[in-house]
Amino acid sequence: MDMNRVKQIVSSPDDIRVCYHGQSVWIDGYDEAKRTATVHMRGRDHERHIVPVEELTEE
Repeated sequence: MDMNRVKQIVSSPDDIRVCYHGQSVWIDGYDEAKRTATVHMRGRDHERHIVPVEELTEE
């Protein structure tokens, strides 16, 4: 995924399904300079992780 799409998803009112290594996640925020996103797993663990935006996929 690219940074522009991450920004669109974060600002969208729609529920857009995003995955990180096969796990469905919510994008909580992003760091454009570092090209990373802060995410947490949907439904269970709310621990946040910082991941490269290139490793996110849209379903």
